[in-house]
Amino acid sequence: MRLAVVRFPGSNCEEDVATVLARDLGRRVEVVDHRRRDLRPFAGVVLPGGFAFGDYLRAGALAARTPVMEAVRDFAAAGGPVLGICNGFQILCEAGLLPGALRPNRQLRFQCRPVWLRVEGPSALTAGLPPGRILRMEIAHGEGAYVGDGPRGTLVPGRGARVILRYVDAAGRAVPAANPNGSADNVAGICNAAGNVVGLMPHPERRPAEGPGRGALLPAGAGDAAGSGDAPGAAAPVRAAMPGRSRAAVTWDGLDLLARWAEGAEAWWTLRRAGSGTGRRPAVRRRAASPGVAADRSGTPFAVSAHLEDRALPARSEGGAARVRLG
Repeated sequence: MRLAVVRFPGSNCEEDVATVLARDLGRRVEVVDHRRRDLRPFAGVVLPGGFAFGDYLRAGALAARTPVMEAVRDFAAAGGPVLGICNGFQILCEAGLLPGALRPNRQLRFQCRPVWLRVEGPSALTAGLPPGRILRMEIAHGEGAYVGDGPRGTLVPGRGARVILRYVDAAGRAVPAANPNGSADNVAGICNAAGNVVGLMPHPERRPAEGPGRGALLPAGAGDAAGSGDAPGAAAPVRAAMPGRSRAAVTWDGLDLLARWAEGAEAWWTLRRAGSGTGRRPAVRRRAASPGVAADRSGTPFAVSAHLEDRALPARSEGGAARVRLG
């Protein structure tokens, strides 16, 4: 099982994401070129942060028209998990895989700092997290003000996409003061109707640190004890020992999200390989999570989430030790 991280001319976070997925989560990762036309060998695809094609015309506009994005469309249509981080989110919107657009920050300058986020709903990235959970992550962008397709730039309910993350203050309130970029309705991340295509402006691959180099000096899991700025109990620990790692939990919220996403990708890949699914959402017993939203027992519409509770995932990725291939 391999995960693909797409490299566009101007990307600058592809190796960061690949390193975290491989080193911290024990996954096999391949960095693929923007000219690649087939993503079927992969279990999940990440569009990383950076400035693809220099953000000429608009952020993500040129990248959305590269050969690999046709492959991303096919991959997503088959039910494959696609994650767009920062510039990757902008590319997904430009490609029409997610609604809306990302505009320049209201300050008209680059914003780089930690933010508080509140989980709003299920997706491939937030599977298993209850609405209202508070997270801490980093942002780094100049064009991160999300504008949806509804009145005043909000997302229109019932049109297929939904908000999964919102900017909040430390108390979990989505107030204007907590909005770092002028995003409509404090939106930080969204997903499509199926939950398999996710875009967010914060960087889950970056570990929050208070002060120069501080994060590198902290032992794994020591964030809360050392006063990293996380709210008490806010960090969501990884649910099980990560492949190839000795620790069973971390207090790094972004890593927990990536772990959940990678688990879902592996489960989707397992179902696909087993022939029990065609890449489309399998038939599972469901109950209504809210009016107009179908959900399985874990509360998420993501295709494979129903199987995460009933099926123990492999302790290690296919092939044993994690590897990163730079293509």
